Amino acid sequence: MRIFFCYKKYIMETSVYPREPELLKELRAITLNHPRALMATAPDAGQFMALILKLVNAKKTIEVGVFTGYSLLLTALTIPEDGKVMSLTITAIDIDKDAYEIGLPIIEKAGVEHKINFIESAALPALNQLLEDPKNRGTFDFGFVDADKINYANYHEKLLELVKPGGVVIYDNTLWGGSVAMPEDSVPEFRLQTREVAIEFNKFLAADARVQISQVALGDGITICRRL
Repeated sequence: MRIFFCYKKYIMETSVYPREPELLKELRAITLNHPRALMATAPDAGQFMALILKLVNAKKTIEVGVFTGYSLLLTALTIPEDGKVMSLTITAIDIDKDAYEIGLPIIEKAGVEHKINFIESAALPALNQLLEDPKNRGTFDFGFVDADKINYANYHEKLLELVKPGGVVIYDNTLWGGSVAMPEDSVPEFRLQTREVAIEFNKFLAADARVQISQVALGDGITICRRL
């Protein structure tokens, strides 16, 4: 375990922090003042996500769970303009607009607010509404999910309808503080319930023949799914 944290510290200091855009550093610093700051996307996971966005040439994306907007700003900075000055290319869904508005001034400072369609809503109704329009089905290049873990499998079903073949969906927190690999009696009580949800979701993805997957120990664990 000590070796892992040595590797982690080395990677963060050598490869992640020096490459992190200044506006993302600023948003991360502001988020640290929030009582639920641990909900924010980890910078190493964010760096990897930016790489995937570039590799799949993502232009139309969807985010389920926004919080203060670290991953949202990262996406907006990464994806290209599509030639339409006011075109909305990122659909961002979160029930907590107050948290989103903490990061909004930095998003505005970055000049990328025009790329974002923020929907203040519980995720499932918003996803269902998107699916009601046939023009949305199979058109998204990329999705990122960092919301209530109990609904991850439900979000997965919706996103497989929205994301195009070859598109990618990334799920955050799939290692849940490493608790998924711990004996149950050594897991802190506050992690137990979500640990079981994470274990079941990880098994669900591993058995899902509709996607190619890779689970990676970045941040709190992310699972990358490529729709086949």
